[in-house]
Amino acid sequence: MNVPVLPMPLQRPLAINGRFLGRRATGVDRFAFETVRALDALIESGAPQVAGLRAEIVVPQALADLDNPFRHVTLRASGKGSGLRWEQFALPQAAGGRLLLNLCNSGPLLYRKQVTVLHDAAPARVPDSYSRPFVAWYRLMAPSIGRVARRVITVSEFSRRELCDAYRIPLGKIGVVQESGEHMLRVGEAQTLNAPSGDPAGAADPANARPFVLAVGSTNRHKNFQLVAQAAQLIRDARFDIVVVGGGDARVYGASGGKLPEFVRHLGYVSDEELVSLYRRAACFVYPSRYEGFGLPPVEALALGCPVIASRLPSVVEACGDAVLYTSPDDPAQLAALLERVTADAALRDTLRERGAQRTAALTWRATAVKLMEEISPWLM
Repeated sequence: MNVPVLPMPLQRPLAINGRFLGRRATGVDRFAFETVRALDALIESGAPQVAGLRAEIVVPQALADLDNPFRHVTLRASGKGSGLRWEQFALPQAAGGRLLLNLCNSGPLLYRKQVTVLHDAAPARVPDSYSRPFVAWYRLMAPSIGRVARRVITVSEFSRRELCDAYRIPLGKIGVVQESGEHMLRVGEAQTLNAPSGDPAGAADPANARPFVLAVGSTNRHKNFQLVAQAAQLIRDARFDIVVVGGGDARVYGASGGKLPEFVRHLGYVSDEELVSLYRRAACFVYPSRYEGFGLPPVEALALGCPVIASRLPSVVEACGDAVLYTSPDDPAQLAALLERVTADAALRDTLRERGAQRTAALTWRATAVKLMEEISPWLM
């Protein structure tokens, strides 16, 4: 009796640029980690989208002692150096002819078998927010990646059009995957906070704390935190504080961020646990940015039940729909009126929370990973 020989499953090798694992997480690093984590979960569940996938994340040799946070995506250290130099020279050798997936806005310029995620065209659209070397590098890198990569991925239809207009990458070469805020639901809430003066986070006594409005992001120019301060100055006897979380990198942002007014409490970087506590305790979250490719912080806020006021930007409307209140990034009076309205109206806050829950239910990292696999599968061989 002849026993039929079953065909071996097709092996699909994938190398992932792991440069992001060696630095403090920003929004694009968060996207990278959560996307790989979701790919790892798809492999764990035997999802058909990842059948035969052999994924390896490659990091510089200096990170050889790094614990692998993934179960089914192997981790390998290869190549001397770090940062941009490692990415341009050591990473292509480590990829070894496999499809290379770059998730954080850059990739090696001389490696053709790659798919690279470019999150936005901010260095071209708001160059004053960045240092000259950073803008010059993007002016060279982004169009080059657009030419050599098999596929370019971005995070919104808005950014897809922007990459085409700013860097002349053909629309047909650019795919879209969305982001999610659900990772914040896995984070425990901090029991105490290193709160600034006035205890706006209510760390010592939440019952007696003043309400506070929360803003999250780096202090570069296009994040537009000054709008929040200007709006607060228009409110006579404001009954809330303003808390700003995040920091800036002078190598990237230059000196464009400016100095925040003294009555704005700038906490700098906080842990994920502290950030969750701030989101959950805030009267509302305000996102006054002038330019975004997606707008992850408002989606994170919605996932945690925090009412949101955001600039009416095409990418933010695309991500958040009718779950937030929109304002002009150039009108302090309009923002002031919305801040007074939201902080004083509990029923409105409840309505916004309900809409936020409905909106974020459709934005999952699993959906991101599934769509990403659809985009890269033609070159996995």
